[in-house]
Amino acid sequence: MRTDSLLDQPSGHRALAPLPRDTRECPPSTRRPPFDTTTISLHWATVVLVLAMFASAWLHVLAEDRQGDFTPLLLQIHRSFGVIVWIVTALRLAWRRTSARLPPFPAHMTRQHRTLVQSSEYGLYALLLSQPLTGLLATLTRGRPFDLLFWRFAPLMSRNETLQGLFHSAHELGAWVLAAAVLGHTAVALFHHFVLRDDVLACMAPVIAMPSPGRNGALRALFPTEAHAGNKREPSAVLPT
Repeated sequence: MRTDSLLDQPSGHRALAPLPRDTRECPPSTRRPPFDTTTISLHWATVVLVLAMFASAWLHVLAEDRQGDFTPLLLQIHRSFGVIVWIVTALRLAWRRTSARLPPFPAHMTRQHRTLVQSSEYGLYALLLSQPLTGLLATLTRGRPFDLLFWRFAPLMSRNETLQGLFHSAHELGAWVLAAAVLGHTAVALFHHFVLRDDVLACMAPVIAMPSPGRNGALRALFPTEAHAGNKREPSAVLPT
């Protein structure tokens, strides 16, 4: 292709048109544009909802151990948060696939690093969608009336102890995996901001000031550019939302 031949020319002789939004790389010294307002709002809404969901689950366990009167209410709140998380996550995916404005990857990120970022991102999406489903299925297979949001529902199926135990175990395991994934996601964002001193966190939280460049040359060596890593140049993707 002609594009390939132009890329082989010395940099002073290139005359390429700007690449599309989702295939450009940002130079390390340039602050990338932030995510669009809707993506940012849905992201932080998800953060608040997930924290509330974990808090309600923890409080429910404590109340259940002490046989507290608030156990049914906490369980209703937890289920309701789960449904809202599922809806918000579905909206995030739909918005991302249709109208989201996503910044390009930083230039220092290798192809392998980008693949890891995207895999962890969609892993989080999968957990946020599957956790409410396993919880709801565990509720339905109990064969009892249940409260959800502002409504009370009659039993929708007969009790099945085998399925109920299976879905309950899957829900508990998924909760631990989701907690680990959220903590890892948070740790990586903070590492980028305070150690690598790039704009990864600032793109999702524009109110955060861009960190001043520090003495991170040795750390940058751990995240070399694709040219230094010997990888073939690939189109850029976007950072996780």
